[in-house]
Amino acid sequence: MELNGTGAIEAKLKQLGIVLPEAAKPVANYVPWVKTGKLVFVAGQIPLKDGKPQQLGALGAGVSVEQGAAAARLCGINLLAQLKAACDGDLDRVARVVKLVGFVNCAADFTDIPKVVNGASDLMVEVFGEAGKHARSAVGAPSLPLGVSVEVEAVVEIK
Repeated sequence: MELNGTGAIEAKLKQLGIVLPEAAKPVANYVPWVKTGKLVFVAGQIPLKDGKPQQLGALGAGVSVEQGAAAARLCGINLLAQLKAACDGDLDRVARVVKLVGFVNCAADFTDIPKVVNGASDLMVEVFGEAGKHARSAVGAPSLPLGVSVEVEAVVEIK
């Protein structure tokens, strides 16, 4: 499927069975995204579903890599919802996913952090194809907001 033209990304999301939620409102003193020039900086998104945090706990201490990757994918879906809001409802405006930063709540000896963050990275490539390939950082953390296992933020170039 060629991903250019009106509604192509929405069609791709439908093909993948992904329904974007309403973009979550900030819970502290920040904004969910900032546009500057052709870049959109999306604040860290956690694995929220129906307004409730999903996948609580730490990798390497009760949460599996597969569960963590699924949580990262959900973070990615929430990123797409924020990005859609930043693009006035038109995800076809995305020129390229520039960078993702993934934070993984994990035990000190857990080293499969990149495998967890792949949940979000793989989603960006599934949705945007080549334009979804990005630079990335994957960082272990001793805890994350609300006790979730993963948080992901993004920098995206728009048209």
